[in-house]
Amino acid sequence: MQSLKFLTWPAVAGLLLALLILDRWVLPATGGLGSSGYEVVSYANAVRAATPAVVNIYTAKLVSSGPDGRTDSGLTRRFAQPGIPPQRQRIERSLGSGVIVTRAGHILTNNHVIAGADAIQVMLQDGRSANAVVIGTDTATDLAVLKVDLPDLQPITLGDSNAARVGDVVLAIGNPLGFGHSVTQGIVSALGRYGLQPNAYEDYIQTDAIIHLGNSGGALVDTRGRLLGINTLIYTGNSEGHNNATGIGISLAIPVNLAVFVMQDLIDYGEVIRGWLGVSVEPVGIRQADGKTGQALAVVEVATNGPAQRAGVMPGDLITHIDGEPVKDGRLTMHRIALLRPGDSVDIALLRGQQKMDLRAVVGAITQAGG
Repeated sequence: MQSLKFLTWPAVAGLLLALLILDRWVLPATGGLGSSGYEVVSYANAVRAATPAVVNIYTAKLVSSGPDGRTDSGLTRRFAQPGIPPQRQRIERSLGSGVIVTRAGHILTNNHVIAGADAIQVMLQDGRSANAVVIGTDTATDLAVLKVDLPDLQPITLGDSNAARVGDVVLAIGNPLGFGHSVTQGIVSALGRYGLQPNAYEDYIQTDAIIHLGNSGGALVDTRGRLLGINTLIYTGNSEGHNNATGIGISLAIPVNLAVFVMQDLIDYGEVIRGWLGVSVEPVGIRQADGKTGQALAVVEVATNGPAQRAGVMPGDLITHIDGEPVKDGRLTMHRIALLRPGDSVDIALLRGQQKMDLRAVVGAITQAGG
């Protein structure tokens, strides 16, 4: 019996220790925050934090139609101008989403949500509504800034889209199909997507959070409710042999860092002022001094009297570094230049034949109108 007692106590102690480990570190929490500060199961806190800043947008546009046969009476013909068929007008309505970014009432949304609208109404999560005015639009990124005059607005907390990683959990909040504040969950599927639209500046976050018509302009947030992007596109393709579009699981959002840059310029200047180097480039592979293969940007064209030409850059040069960073993607490099301010300086390392050269260029300006 004495030996049995000695054998039993270690077993009981081990069982208690195992239960403590399961309860404390292994079993999922039923709510609240884990030891790292992130929610383990529910994203209710993130939704609660972000939703008051997400708005439903309703637009109305007065459009003219062709002749209406139902009103083709003698009276109509008498007052119509000779040779011009009578026109009738109708109101075209559409919907979308937006995100409150400042306490002053500035709202980020997509340009295509409000393009051509004669009236824009915004509805908040708390039931309040107000007419919105357009502060500015940027067709190059498909972004627009609206403003409403309402008290006690709750702007969203901004995240950092540069810190986003493939596999991160994200939530899409918006007004799909007019259902009002709806939430879907997904992960970041890819970063830096481009070539999907004719826009000049594409750097989309791809997610598999399901979005529908009406989600455009809404919020893509992280698990803390911080804004990561503005939901913009659903990439679809026609099923073979069918006319219906499919593409669930491929959603695209404009990164918040780019969106806030555009928004601030539209507020401050009424247009977006982008940095400009004045070169056309294309990626090429090069053999480095250590024998490894690297990447460079071959200068195809240099704008006359542009920043690059004034710095000494010539067609045929191979740009290897910008501000000390190796170039890997010409599109991303030009995007980073566009985020600089006119007057900023950039260091350019290049190869001209077998000669290495270090130049410094002063960034110029390019606006929506070009130049």
